[in-house]
Amino acid sequence: MTKETPLLKPAATVLLVRDCVKSHDTIEVFMVVRHHQIDFASGALVFPGGKVDNNDMISELVEFLPESERGDDPLRAFKIASIRESFEEANLLLARNRDTGALVTHDRLEALAKKYRMPLQNGEVPILKMLQTENLELATDLLGHFAHWITPTHMPKRFDTHFFIAEAPPHQLGAHDGEESVDSVWVGPNEILTEADKGNYTVIFPTRMNIEALGKFTSAKTAVETANATGTFTVLPEMEITEEGKFLLIPEEAGYSVTRRAIDAIMDKG
Repeated sequence: MTKETPLLKPAATVLLVRDCVKSHDTIEVFMVVRHHQIDFASGALVFPGGKVDNNDMISELVEFLPESERGDDPLRAFKIASIRESFEEANLLLARNRDTGALVTHDRLEALAKKYRMPLQNGEVPILKMLQTENLELATDLLGHFAHWITPTHMPKRFDTHFFIAEAPPHQLGAHDGEESVDSVWVGPNEILTEADKGNYTVIFPTRMNIEALGKFTSAKTAVETANATGTFTVLPEMEITEEGKFLLIPEEAGYSVTRRAIDAIMDKG
């Protein structure tokens, strides 16, 4: 009997970036450490994100987006999910007051977090309800489309994941939720790679590739502008089995630093 390929689950993640003055980096990104009991990427350092749920697809949400974002958009639910997940997992919220157009401040964020963060995460309150009650719009216009990865067909769990990038809202500090994520850090791409190679961070392969890509930029603004100005290539890694071992292959057109990597090396370093 032929083994069925697992169904793809839509997912979204977001690189929230800001400028920094560390010795090895000029840009840093907010990352969380996933709980060891989570069944995917347990214990890994990851960007905030998760599965797109039904509440991210509610048609009424269009009214709570910037006017420029209300046309047909196949990525709309992914964008909404990335903002919701960053609020739930990282306490960073890309949203504006609908009357003033001002981004949510730190004080307003803290009040919103106490009221909505866990109910959203537990599925008790849809994000539409929060937007309606608090007179907010999601700032999806600030998101650049950074990458698109699809889990290889041989994996037991498969995700269709869109990576977005945005400058972190000013004065919002970020904090892990203590549930799905157990730690968090603002960290530069070069620092992540150095510490991962030392074994101090666990970084899964797609995350590592996109961290390397982020490291090419000298400012948060440039990283977002470049994502908005360039197309995104879909990466579906393929497995190659040779006498030397098993390898993952990535299309050269994706623009990453490697096109072939030993699976043993991925398991060791991410």
